[in-house]
Amino acid sequence: MTSVVLFSVLVAAVGLERVAELVVSRRNAAWSMARGGVETGRRHYRVMVVLHTGLLVGALVEVWIRHPTLLPLLAASMFVLVLASQGLRWWCISTLGPRWNTRVIVVPGLPLVGSGPYRWLRHPNYVAVAVEGLALPLVHSAWITAAVFTVLNAVLLAVRIRVEDTALDAAAQRQREAAR
Repeated sequence: MTSVVLFSVLVAAVGLERVAELVVSRRNAAWSMARGGVETGRRHYRVMVVLHTGLLVGALVEVWIRHPTLLPLLAASMFVLVLASQGLRWWCISTLGPRWNTRVIVVPGLPLVGSGPYRWLRHPNYVAVAVEGLALPLVHSAWITAAVFTVLNAVLLAVRIRVEDTALDAAAQRQREAAR
């Protein structure tokens, strides 16, 4: 099997993982909404879906069309980072439980999560996304896709994190006021 085919299998596996995330996300969104969850940031969600789909498609197109040279040391180190990012993402998902989803939905009255990776970072899932977005294309030296995704993702995350922080801070403020 050629390295291009193996890389395609890796990208397909990541794509299947993303489908699994969407299944979990939909179930968890329904759970949150049934408990009075409030969604914010709908306008940027479609952009996020397009960008993340573009990462997978772009990496495949670049490798199949440009035929970059596979650099074994780069490939191995980036593959380890791809696996680590998946591990971090699923640690986030398991830590948040039914509160995790791909949308920004806050359930009033629930305290912020401060366990798991959230002990150290406010947004560890976005660290996983950023690492994966850089590392996955670089497994097969698709540096154009890695660079474009990284820049566009940084812009998107600036919006996403601001929306999410505003929603979480507002919920925490309401909790403090209710406790008085």
